[in-house]
Amino acid sequence: MEQVVVIMGSTSDAQKVEPAIQILREFNIEVGVYCISAHRAPDGLKHFVKKINDSGHTLVIIAAAGKSAALPGVIASGTVVPVIGLPLGGTPLSGKEALYSMTEMPPGVPVATVGIDAAKNAGLLAIRIIATQVSDLALELERYYENLAKKSLEVNEQIHMQYAENHSSDHFRKV
Repeated sequence: MEQVVVIMGSTSDAQKVEPAIQILREFNIEVGVYCISAHRAPDGLKHFVKKINDSGHTLVIIAAAGKSAALPGVIASGTVVPVIGLPLGGTPLSGKEALYSMTEMPPGVPVATVGIDAAKNAGLLAIRIIATQVSDLALELERYYENLAKKSLEVNEQIHMQYAENHSSDHFRKV
């Protein structure tokens, strides 16, 4: 049972979606990964979305695409499963065209969209959506964010100490 489906439009996108897959697996989320182009295989994509709908198991879809980025919108037009758009860079416009395509969907076809190449955030957003229904997952997610905050404060302390040791206390005096 795949709770999250990750679909990319091209095999060249595989490395860019990997952080989403890793964070989903870190939280023991069942994830399926597929490569179906909205442009090169529109009928295949339509059939795949119907299969997702019929299964009733998939809770979130992450759709990664660059350039014209039709994939998330086409998927969202055929399902009520939440779709997270993951715009990919590496294009002449650095992924901005993909970002704009995903955020400017017509009324009635919502696509939640994360930043360009922000695969880990796409995975975390999927986890947050699922956590609204699974209390154990919500608690695990809370611990994850507590750990993140703790690590951030530890880094702050290390930086503070590094600069305190390397600079005299009078570096703030007026010039």
